[in-house]
Amino acid sequence: MMNKSTKKTTNGRRQFIRKSLAGAGGVILAPTILSSCTKGANERILIAHIGVGSRGTHILENYFLPLKNSISVAVSDVHLDRREDRKALVTNHYKESGIVAPECTACLDFEEILERDDIDAVVMAMPDHWHVPGAIKASRAGKHIYLEKPLGLSYPHYLKLQKELKARDLRFHYGTQQRVAMHMKMGIEMIKEGAIGEIEKTDVWCPPINPVESPVCPEPVPVPDTFDYDRWTGPAPLRPYCPERVTNNSSWFINDYSIGFLAGWGAHPLDILVWALKDEIEGRYTCEGEGGFWEPGGLYNNVNSWDLNYTFRQGIKMRFFSTDVAEKKNLLTYRTNEEQNGTTFYGSKGWISLSRSSANSSDPDIDGKLNNNIRDYIGMGEVFVDMVRGKTVEVCPISDAIISDSISHVGNMAVRTGRMITWDTGLGKAIDDEEANSLFIREMREPYYV
Repeated sequence: MMNKSTKKTTNGRRQFIRKSLAGAGGVILAPTILSSCTKGANERILIAHIGVGSRGTHILENYFLPLKNSISVAVSDVHLDRREDRKALVTNHYKESGIVAPECTACLDFEEILERDDIDAVVMAMPDHWHVPGAIKASRAGKHIYLEKPLGLSYPHYLKLQKELKARDLRFHYGTQQRVAMHMKMGIEMIKEGAIGEIEKTDVWCPPINPVESPVCPEPVPVPDTFDYDRWTGPAPLRPYCPERVTNNSSWFINDYSIGFLAGWGAHPLDILVWALKDEIEGRYTCEGEGGFWEPGGLYNNVNSWDLNYTFRQGIKMRFFSTDVAEKKNLLTYRTNEEQNGTTFYGSKGWISLSRSSANSSDPDIDGKLNNNIRDYIGMGEVFVDMVRGKTVEVCPISDAIISDSISHVGNMAVRTGRMITWDTGLGKAIDDEEANSLFIREMREPYYV
């Protein structure tokens, strides 16, 4: 990806690791913190955090720093203030907690982290367009991966990542944290066990936008010395810099970097659909519907409203809509709590509706059981570390991530082309529609290609 002039030599890395593992008085902590090739069942996993903005910091603070069986040893970010602040955050946490740990290091180029032999796993929370390219690089370096959602922008890159993970027997954890919530687990078990009969149709919904205006990029201004705009842009097209372009909202709503909340928010409820019905929705399916866009003239140019209908090969139908459509058409009035995201499964004997912080069912007994087990998602970090240590199987595997993310992209195809799309999950493409397929293939800017 980058100039390798900063690469450490093998001896340099070994010296760095040796010094990092030394505690007060020069005592080596190797009995408890070792390289991944020699780790035992009770030894700590060493983790690096790549991308420590608002989401990456939340994951660091809430999912990983509280753990006793892992140590966060490095952070990387293109913003100088972020990486230095998070470095201090980690170092102070372990010091104040009385935990002997290597000093956390901070770097601009995340490939410096990937070169380190002592690091077992990475948590990747960069902007959306960096997710899969970054994960491919991490997998080639032999790191287990916790990757934030959505998956990415180019279907061929999904297959490349999947191949790299399999070739190196690496664990992959997709950041759709609802899979560790107790009420979600219970609801999925009930659906699979036939509590509401054969599934006939589903509803999936999520927010389309944040309540913001599409900004206009003024005349280009100098890039701040503390921010590496070229690396932030990475594999995406390099546009003139302006502060309005590099906000969270801009990375979510500009097509160079994402396809909007179709995938950015849709990843959560669509993942619940895949979790319950993966076998039933693989193969060919169709999608048609309508959607809207931001007003022209501003930076934002992604789909910002949608109402889509999918038909899967076994006849199961899905309606995927944004919450503004739900409000206009009163689509969620059957729920006690009209939550802003969710997945409803309609069976021959009733329905179950699962959302992030609530659940409903047409069966009062099921409804009660689900709502008595609403839980948060703090366990995501622990699940990931247990996977890396070989104690549990993958909870959010790459295969499921590809299916759910593709559903979002097929919806994007249907809205942008204005026609029905027939997608084949085995072929990984729209049938007889090269224009639609071109929307799911992105060229990568040199030298950031993979």
